[in-house]
Amino acid sequence: MDDEGTGVMPVAIITGASKGLGRALAEALAARGWDLVLDARTAGVLQETAAGLEAYGTRVTALPGDVTDAGHRARLVEAAWRFGGVDLLVSNASALGAEPLVRLEELTLEGLRRALEVNVVAALGLVQEALPLLRAAEAGAVIAVSSDAAAEAYETWGGYGASKAALDHLAAVLGVEEPGLRVWAVDPGDLATDLYTAAVPDDDDPRPDPAEVVPAFLRLLDERPASGRYGAPALLEGRR
Repeated sequence: MDDEGTGVMPVAIITGASKGLGRALAEALAARGWDLVLDARTAGVLQETAAGLEAYGTRVTALPGDVTDAGHRARLVEAAWRFGGVDLLVSNASALGAEPLVRLEELTLEGLRRALEVNVVAALGLVQEALPLLRAAEAGAVIAVSSDAAAEAYETWGGYGASKAALDHLAAVLGVEEPGLRVWAVDPGDLATDLYTAAVPDDDDPRPDPAEVVPAFLRLLDERPASGRYGAPALLEGRR
């Protein structure tokens, strides 16, 4: 896939990309020839991920850091600009607010602030930084990775769910304000990730591997439905 046959490959920024869903999505895009700018907090794991993706022949820039840092966000967008722009921005980095999760009466306000800073404030900050390049892209898109906890009341998921609900609403408003873009909030469903293990360490029920839901994200990129909130299970069902 290239830009109208010009040989210019599309560019994606993916946060929280060293493992889990972020890594699985990065691998799928690399297989399609996308150039990638990847973020995560753990430098060693991120570099290992980037090295594996380069085997696809794509260009990869791995920038370890914290998405709550404005300077780090600016460096992510600058790296994408050096590749040619930003066609896709995926806000996947997330913070729980407490590990393991706790009831609201026990949730520290500092923990809630951290969840809001990572899941909402930083996500908006990165969109603001990347918006000129997204607008200039042939088919600019934003994916905000949401959660069913944003829409359902699950015990102990209050802080995290509130942050994801706020992210959903930001994505909805951005979609209205930027009709030239596609802005999708995507609930991937429960997955076998380190984040889920940290949230509920005693839950040993088997859960899908993140790679299993990546086709749902690719369907959005291929079909470009209207901006809005989508559930990965429904998107996968539509593939059958």
